[in-house]
Amino acid sequence: MNEIVAIDWRGAAPLARDEFEASIRAVGAERYHDKHEFHKLLHGGKLQKEQVAAWALNRYCYQEAVPRKDAAFMSRVHDRELRREWIHRIHDHDGLGEEGGGIERWLVLTDALGFSREYVTSRRGALPATKFAVEAYVRFVVEQPLVVAVASSLTELFAPSIHRERIVGMLENYEFVDDQVMAYFKRRLTQAPRDSEFALGYVLDNAKTRAEQEACVGAVRFKCDVLWAQLDALHHAYVTPGLIPPGAWRPGDANV
Repeated sequence: MNEIVAIDWRGAAPLARDEFEASIRAVGAERYHDKHEFHKLLHGGKLQKEQVAAWALNRYCYQEAVPRKDAAFMSRVHDRELRREWIHRIHDHDGLGEEGGGIERWLVLTDALGFSREYVTSRRGALPATKFAVEAYVRFVVEQPLVVAVASSLTELFAPSIHRERIVGMLENYEFVDDQVMAYFKRRLTQAPRDSEFALGYVLDNAKTRAEQEACVGAVRFKCDVLWAQLDALHHAYVTPGLIPPGAWRPGDANV
């Protein structure tokens, strides 16, 4: 059996800026969740409506967690300019004024899939693994150094391609999906690049030591694991072997 050895980076020279960025991007090429079998089924039109519904119901837990982790992050930030930049992420998800935000657009999707909003927002029917994964992400952002917490958001670097694939694939393959239902993903095509550009610059500027750089790369891996774990749980419960845990939503459930 191979022994896992922790590497002590404290005496190592920092990576050059371009090498550091390449290390971050390599994580997405290796393990971003666009490579997961569940997404291939989803985008290829291979899922039944009930399986798409299970995905949307569970993914709401992640959408709802994002502004909470951003608020938790901001509570730790003493730099006013960083707070001013970061706060729009909360507005993007929760909305501001007449703009309903990303969570409202996600609820349009779950409306179309037959769920009541009260059931979706209660999170009662979500898989236990989904809830564990998203709360682990919130805790990570609360507990890690600020630059590492910012780095965990850098999966947004890889998001536009999956959104484009999803928009085309779902519109083409599912009769219950239309442009209004896909509004969340269309908006993220512009929001995600803006957010990731700022976050990447912040991480490249503020991770000064090799240990800090490696912790940031590790944060991107962690976030990819959070996303992957959610799809593993969905595939296990609703595709194969089809083992839905107690309390989670089952196709045909009443009062949802």
